[in-house]
Amino acid sequence: MSNTPPIRLSDLTNRIQQAINNVFAGQTYWIIADITNYSYYQQKGYHYFDLVEKQEGTAGIIAKVAAVAWGAGADKIKDFERITGQVFQNGINVLVKVSVNYHNQYGLQITVLDIDANFTIGLLEQQKQAVLARLLTENPEFIQKAGDQYITRNNRLALNCVIQQVAVVSSGNSAGYQDFKHTLDNNRFGYRFIIHPYFTAVQGEEKAELLQQRLIDIFNTGTPYDAVVIIRGGGAQTDFLIFDTYRLGKTVARFPIPIITGIGHQKNETVVDLMAHSPTKTPTKAAEFIIAHNKAFEDEVINLQKTILIKSQQLFSARSQSLSALNSMIVNQARTMLSRHKDQLQGYNQTVINTTQSILLSKHRELLTVSGQVLSKPTIMVAHKRNELENITANITSFNRMYFQNKRSELEHHKTVFRLMSPASILKRGFALVYQDGKVTANPDTIKPGSNIQVVLNSATLNATVTAKNETNGTAFDI
Repeated sequence: MSNTPPIRLSDLTNRIQQAINNVFAGQTYWIIADITNYSYYQQKGYHYFDLVEKQEGTAGIIAKVAAVAWGAGADKIKDFERITGQVFQNGINVLVKVSVNYHNQYGLQITVLDIDANFTIGLLEQQKQAVLARLLTENPEFIQKAGDQYITRNNRLALNCVIQQVAVVSSGNSAGYQDFKHTLDNNRFGYRFIIHPYFTAVQGEEKAELLQQRLIDIFNTGTPYDAVVIIRGGGAQTDFLIFDTYRLGKTVARFPIPIITGIGHQKNETVVDLMAHSPTKTPTKAAEFIIAHNKAFEDEVINLQKTILIKSQQLFSARSQSLSALNSMIVNQARTMLSRHKDQLQGYNQTVINTTQSILLSKHRELLTVSGQVLSKPTIMVAHKRNELENITANITSFNRMYFQNKRSELEHHKTVFRLMSPASILKRGFALVYQDGKVTANPDTIKPGSNIQVVLNSATLNATVTAKNETNGTAFDI
């Protein structure tokens, strides 16, 4: 056992308190830390939490101390929540003004005296600007910037004249979705909408992939939506970090259907708002935007109808006056022309009458002449034709008799020739027919010595065998 005499615990804590007070009494410090283990006692208005410092790039804690806020510090936390729209809770990074003290019963404590709302807002804004810069750098083909405006493939799309079929991305229990749908369904113009909900989580940076997938699902359906609406109810600024992610910003910028946002962010625009076709502040505003778009088209149609009606009336009035003037001119000129041509017609009428009488008289005389010729010529022609027929008849009778006499003489001559040329007549004159193998032959080339032949004479048939064959020149019977 040590020779140093023991002391009471209160003596030790008093010494610790005195030592800490000697160093930190009256001193305040601005520190950057994350909030963990947060709890709030509403009856007293006390906030208890730990301030931690994490190793950069990891979740490892390199420093941790208990902290409390009450009184003025609690009021500053209320102001922080009002200014930033961010609930004071676990996981947020803050810049706080603190004092260090030691209590004999409660030990070392850090008391929060103030909190810098601008630091938290600025930190979130830095993250957002970094995402925007990356989007511009990595996606120049569908994201550009002109002045303060971001030009994306999505916001260059033309909205249909009428927005009627709408895909809505929202959380299933969102009051914002109900507000949006109620505003559309109860619009005072009687417009009717087809709303297809695609429910998903819309809070938390880690849920950005889910929200992106819902957009992909909308595209894959092939449904010809007029617009896609992304909505969310109000909340703290950090609740909207999902809409400041690179993944979601890129998807919205290149999406082939116009996207309207109404995510309840009243103060600043998110990355998704900047990439989308038509950003609005709240779900209700998004619905009112769609209604106003359709109303603008209806007003344009109505104004066009009125313009057409007015122009038609003006055109009709102008043409009516022109037609009236033209009608008067036609009537007057017609009367003048009728009067001018009436005398000419009377002269023509008299000329026609006189000329007609002269022509009729001349034609009457011609008809009489022709009539006489018609009456006399047929008689003469009939007499001539009768004489011709009689001559033809006599000629036919004479020629017929001579023709048949000539033909009889020819027949007798042919009969005589046929008798002279008949085989019987030829055989009687001493000629013979030679048969070889049962067939008449006149070709000596087929008959050779030793061949059997038949020789047919006028009154007998001789069967013979050729013993010799002598060639002749065929001139023995020349006359």
